[in-house]
Amino acid sequence: MATASRQPPWQQPTAPDADLPRLVVYNSLTRSKVPFVPIDWKTKKVLWYNCGPTTYADAHIGHARNYMSTDIIRRILRDYFKFNVILQMNYTDVDDKIIVRARQQHLLRVFKQERLEAASDVTGTRLAALEAYLTKNLPRISQSTSPENVESEIAKHYSAVLSGHPLDPGTLPGDREAKVKMHIKTARGASTAIGGLEQGRDLSEDNLADLEDVIMPWLDQKFGSSVAEKAIFLELTKNFEERFEQDMVNLNCLAPDIITRVSDYAAQIVKFVQVIQQNGFAYSLGGSVYFDIEAFEAAGNTYARLEPWSRQDAKLIAEGEGSLTEAASEKRSTADFALWKASKPGEPSWDSPWGKGRPGWHIECSAMAVDKLGDRIDIHSGGIDLSFPHHDNEIAQSEAYFCHGKKSHQQWVQYFFHTGHLSISGAKMSKSLKNFTTIRQALNSGDWTPRGLRIVFLMHSWSDGIEINEGSKEKGSSWEEKLNNFFINVKAVLEDPDHVGIKDSKHDLDGELERKKQETYEALCDSFDTPTVMDNISRLITAYNTVDPSTVSQATTKSIAFWVTEMVNMFGLNGIATPETATTIGWSGIDVPEGSKPILISLSNRRDSLRRKAKADAVVKDDLTPIPIPVSSHTLSEAQTRTRASFAEVLKNVNQDIDALDATKSAKDLSKDVLRLCDRIRNVDLWDNDVYLEDREGNKPALIRLVTRELRATKEQEQARERKKQEDKEKREKDAAAKVEKGRLSHKEMFRSLEFSAWDDDGLPTKDKEGEEISKSRKKKLQKDWERQKKLHEVWTEAQKK
Repeated sequence: MATASRQPPWQQPTAPDADLPRLVVYNSLTRSKVPFVPIDWKTKKVLWYNCGPTTYADAHIGHARNYMSTDIIRRILRDYFKFNVILQMNYTDVDDKIIVRARQQHLLRVFKQERLEAASDVTGTRLAALEAYLTKNLPRISQSTSPENVESEIAKHYSAVLSGHPLDPGTLPGDREAKVKMHIKTARGASTAIGGLEQGRDLSEDNLADLEDVIMPWLDQKFGSSVAEKAIFLELTKNFEERFEQDMVNLNCLAPDIITRVSDYAAQIVKFVQVIQQNGFAYSLGGSVYFDIEAFEAAGNTYARLEPWSRQDAKLIAEGEGSLTEAASEKRSTADFALWKASKPGEPSWDSPWGKGRPGWHIECSAMAVDKLGDRIDIHSGGIDLSFPHHDNEIAQSEAYFCHGKKSHQQWVQYFFHTGHLSISGAKMSKSLKNFTTIRQALNSGDWTPRGLRIVFLMHSWSDGIEINEGSKEKGSSWEEKLNNFFINVKAVLEDPDHVGIKDSKHDLDGELERKKQETYEALCDSFDTPTVMDNISRLITAYNTVDPSTVSQATTKSIAFWVTEMVNMFGLNGIATPETATTIGWSGIDVPEGSKPILISLSNRRDSLRRKAKADAVVKDDLTPIPIPVSSHTLSEAQTRTRASFAEVLKNVNQDIDALDATKSAKDLSKDVLRLCDRIRNVDLWDNDVYLEDREGNKPALIRLVTRELRATKEQEQARERKKQEDKEKREKDAAAKVEKGRLSHKEMFRSLEFSAWDDDGLPTKDKEGEEISKSRKKKLQKDWERQKKLHEVWTEAQKK
């Protein structure tokens, strides 16, 4: 039995004489690593239920961490350990957050269309909404504060919070302070918008959005109960469900094998709740049905298997019930949670034996998982924030469903996987704090690529929290660029007809490959330890890069390259490719467009030839013939045709530049012109078309490669360094010139002013303007200034002679 600080015993699934990998997994039910044995171990079938999104807004990269890490584990189980994984995911499309968001957006649309009572007094509505917002969220500010005085009131009452101090002395700043800052931002923006609209000023989108965030809760409070059409709620969820699915496609996450939605399961959920009530573990109250924790535990069952230490956490319990749920004072225990909620006006509803209502949050997952996966499942997963109360409540109600008058006959979930939080520079991402970046924003801005995000997640343990900062991002980018270079170089080695390496000869690299394979197996058996595998891949590439390719057989090179390819495919780093489809080396994004390749090869080969001769000052007129444009042997798509046309234009322009070279110049001067042209082809013509020619030592041909984000960043850094060098040089020259200019005034003339009345032969003052002798201390100072100017004047005089 669980105690306040200790989890209850967990039953280890067994598989006598099973041929299973030595896999151990971190199980939230034990807070430790335990052997992984599926229920159906003979066929290696794994039944997995994954908590899906609540579809009321776009997913952010904190969600990306959860779903991508889940996808990585799923791929490892399926593609590496060869388990037959069946994954079910739900969409929560009936929920308090959804109801509130759908009502607010609907009422705002109606308000803007002037079809709502409040629209008859727009100014009054804005002011009333701001007053309500301040009263609820920034109570230290007087509710009668006018928009123009909001800023001064914020400074008066919340300056400490804005300076990083806590609301209450003796505490540490945290989510409360973060929410206050969020509300301050909204109040400021809304106040600015109200004043601007009254004065007819143009407003930023941010200010208008803040005003909407203030108006919507007020409209919902006044008119929310009038929203009755179920379609209004489902329209919102359908839109965000489709957007979430596209986000997952963009992130290269495998689609679930089974998808279920709450709105499709109302009838099954009613039956599920009825069974729990018939078993004696639920009671109805005011049209709602609550889970009876005391009765459940009295029958010998355990509540809060995952987090028994959280069962008295009133804040978590309240969050689990939802913002629209009013605490029923008649509940047998404050911890009893809703299985079925009586619907109030303005909430969607379904028929039930207890009256019109809707499912509680937790019951949906139990009913849908049991319906599709049966009475026992191998894996249940979700973000760590769902552990209590959501997942603990799921476990309890599912065990209660199968408990007919006695202790539950079986362990419903064998393994619980919880992915850790994601934070950005120390701050946890949260929709409620509005400090998140959506997946779409992250990808569309160019800050991230799907591969870049996945690499960063692979470099961290799936069950640990991740902090994304410049350091982790740079580490991921370096790993990616290392593999880009490896794949490009290996392909060049294998395609080079002049390089065959040593035939059929064992190399130290063969042994290193086998060691990395074994270490990878051991790492993945250790609760999917992807950071170690990522390091193994990097170290193997380093080992390959440090040897002379001519000493390595093509068989060894291929073995290493194909294994690395298989691993990146297995991790989902190469589009839809899997380890089984690794028939070619590398991943997407390193090969130039197929239809344009003949043009690029012709251009690169001619450039190589011209560059070699120019470096030897051996270019002659016969070398300056036009480069023929090769004909493509492939059927090209419209996009490929456009890309080919752009490179054909580059080649055409290069031919014109070759023709414009003055072949009558000396070989040395002509060679200099040719080298400048070769540099421009590499650094401008092709670079601007996202292709880079990587020159290599000796007579090796340049590598033709795509410009990656890392390459572009490296070039920008080099350009920034060059700009800095130039700026520093110009500053030194300017400072030197200014110093010289200071010497224009002769030291013999510098003190001849009204401040003094007599001077010696060198121009040093002997008397002040009153005719008094200069004091010894002042004379000493004047002497130093005079000597300094004398040196400057001598420098200036010399400069005039040049």
